Formats: sequence, C-alpha cells, structure tokens
Amino acid sequence: MSGMARPARKRKRPSTPASRLRRTADISLLILAVAAIGLFVAVKIIGGRDDAAERPNGKNVAGTADASSIGPEGASGPSGVFADLEGGPDEFEGDGDEDPLTGPAIVSDPYAARPFSPVDDPRLAAILDPEIERSLKVGRIPSMAVVCVSGDRIVWTRSAGLANIRVKTPAACDTVYLIASTFKTMSATALLQIMEQGKFKLDDRVNDYLGDLKIEGENKRYPVTFRHLLTHTSGLPTDFGRHAVWEDASPPALADYLNGRLKLWRRPGTRVLYSNIAFTLVAHLVERFSGMPFKEYMRKNVFAPVEMRDTAFEPRADMAERLAIPYMPVRRRAGIYRPVDWVKADAWPAGVVYGTAADQARWLIASLNGGVYKGRRILGEAALREMMKRQFDRFAGPINGGWLNETSGFGLAWWISTLDGETIIAHSGSVNGYTAFLAGNLQRKTGVAILTNGNKSHRWLYSLALKALAALQ
Repeated sequence: MSGMARPARKRKRPSTPASRLRRTADISLLILAVAAIGLFVAVKIIGGRDDAAERPNGKNVAGTADASSIGPEGASGPSGVFADLEGGPDEFEGDGDEDPLTGPAIVSDPYAARPFSPVDDPRLAAILDPEIERSLKVGRIPSMAVVCVSGDRIVWTRSAGLANIRVKTPAACDTVYLIASTFKTMSATALLQIMEQGKFKLDDRVNDYLGDLKIEGENKRYPVTFRHLLTHTSGLPTDFGRHAVWEDASPPALADYLNGRLKLWRRPGTRVLYSNIAFTLVAHLVERFSGMPFKEYMRKNVFAPVEMRDTAFEPRADMAERLAIPYMPVRRRAGIYRPVDWVKADAWPAGVVYGTAADQARWLIASLNGGVYKGRRILGEAALREMMKRQFDRFAGPINGGWLNETSGFGLAWWISTLDGETIIAHSGSVNGYTAFLAGNLQRKTGVAILTNGNKSHRWLYSLALKALAALQ
C-alpha cells in the first residue's frame, strides 16, 4: 500500500471578481426574500389586530360606527347580523384582475328624476340634504333615492350619488333598484286580501290547506299557523337559493322548490327565525287560493291599484335602462367599489323584486292611510289594523340589527315600534349590492322610502329615516 501513489488533491480555483459578484448577489436575494416574508407576516398580524380590535365608544378611526354598532345613533339594544334576504360578505376582499372603480362623486340633483317630477321643500332640503350626503360618504353608498310622504302626497324627493359609477350616471327617483325584503309587506297584504274573502283565518293550521305539500316535523299540538308565517315565528329556515342572473340555472316552480324544504328548525311560536322559505310558502298559498300565478296576482291586485308601474319581478326594457348597478365597497380602500352580480333566487317571492323610490312611496301612502290609495281600497280596515299591531310581546326588542328600541317587534310582515307614544312601521331589505328601507308614522301619516345600491347600508338608512320622520312632523 505504501508503494501506491496517493491521489492528487484538487486545487482550489482562484476566486475571480465575477464569482465573488455572483455570490454576493445570491446572498442579497436571499436576504430580500426573508425580509419580504417577514413584512408580509407583520402586515397580516397588524391588519388582523386592526380588524378585531374594538375602538373606544364603538367608533372606527374615521369616527364612524363599526359594523358591531348597529342602528341609529344613540339606539339601545344588542348589535347583530341584519336579517334580510341574503347574508353575503360585507366588502369585496380581493383586488381581482381589473382596476376597481372610484366613486362616487357626490351629486345631489333634485331635478335628476325623469319622467317622475321631483318635489322640493327648502325646509326639508336644509335638514336632510347634509344627512344624505353624509350617509353616502361615511356609509360607503354609491347612490340613493329618497322620497318623503305626508298624508296622501309625496312632499319631498331627492336623488344623490351615482347609479352607475363607470359611466357616471346620476341616481334619480325613478332609478330602478332591487327593493328586496320590503316586498314582504306587499306579499303579506296579498295573503290578507284572500283571508278577507273567508278562505282561511290567521290562526288556522297551514298544513290543512297545502294538499300534497306538507310542513314536516310539526307536532299537531303546536301547528304552524298563517300568523306564524307572517311574523317569522313559524320555525321554518331562512334559505335563499342564490343564482347569478346570467347563469343557466333558473328557479324551479314554487311547489317543486318547497317540496322537501318545509322542515321545521324550531317549534312554532317559540322564537323569531327570519324565514324566506315562509314567505315563499305565502306566495304558493296565494296561488292555491286564487287560482292565479303569484306574479300575476301581485300585478293585478297590489301593484296596479297603488299605481306602482315601475315595480316588477322582471324589469321591462325601459326599467332596465334605469337600473342601478349593485356595488360592494372594496376592503380598506376608501371610495373604491366593485360591481357585483345581479341575482335571482329559488326563494324569489321573498323579495327578488325591482322598483323605484317613487313606487315605494306610493306603497307607504297606501299603508299609512288605512289601506286606501286615491280612493282605491287594497285591504280592509280590520285586516290592516291587525297587520300594523305588534303580534308577540315576548319577542319585543331591537329588531334586525338593533332597529329603534325595545318596543320593536313583528306585526304581520311589518316591523312595529313605538316612539314618543306614536306607532312607527318599518321594513328593510338587502341583497348583495342593494339596501332598501321603508319607515312611517301611523298617527301622523308621514313616511320615507329609501333605495340604494349600497351594500349592507342598513344602519345609515335607519338613522336617515328617523331624521326624516322627525323633520316631517
């Protein structure tokens, strides 16, 4: 072994300026990558703390109410989720592939509405114009249309913001928005019209009128009644069955949709469980009792007598021309919005209906004036009194995210509350990209209708509505 030659050692190549430069570049890239990862983690942690942390007095950095502070300023009661048609996200969280839209520029134009003639009142304008513009800005609402009524007249109108941000179309009082769950007050009226014909009584068992279709899981000692359906105490689930308008899928026939879905989640009468299924069943019952398709019944017996010419399940061509685009604010990007899909739904009778603020105001006039519009009676006095009466005192308290006060509760579809000894009726509505609100004072026969293409804008509309009712005294 000693005689064997040892293998020659490899000589190290001498370091050159080029190799030293490559090594330095590799080390620099590694350091930059580690720093980028650290920065990303830090931003996520800090952002999470910002989102989760409660500000003092329930305010965010800009001094506006957080989502956990629901309801008008100074309102008592718990905060919570808004119970309307569709849950959906609060904001658009991703940036997507295209540039988002900046808007709106605040445009308050009392003469924007065509062909609906605007109505102005300098006193109301001085009080409400600043509130409307504040709501648009702080509530991140692209546009709204507001119509105030007193007695049997529209007394003030205002439109503000942009119905279409991209082409900068100003909103008008005949701009078409989704009216969402405010429609439930109309479908409830349709069912009560049929009750007045003697077809059923409010406390009758619904299953006795359904034929082959049945509410499942019912104990006969605690039946689901018509009163339960109209007060969201039936125990039936929420449901919605969302589809984009441009999808191939279309909602099934009402009976087909309801078959197998009428399964109780709660015993009837034990709690409020906001239910779109219950109001889809209301539509089915209207069809069974009347022998007429629900849409046709509503057009002939509710919309037509109240001259709601721009309220429709499928917008006409001239309504489509006036459609407000639904928008959602982009998270952490003030003044930035993304358009979202128009929707159709399996539970469409619960509120997938389009209309204008002017039509909503006409509906308020009929509801505040004993069920009469221009001499045409849509509902008898006894049925209307029952509709406008809080039905279950044990369920009283701030309703739907904290509306008003501890007196609030469900009448028949309408929210019923007491304020300074007077009865306030109200109802909200929302689907992604739209929020609507109706409110009226029964004693004074004053009210306000508000439609927006703002996402989950309830608390701003609640506050504006209360200021409008106070101004109308």
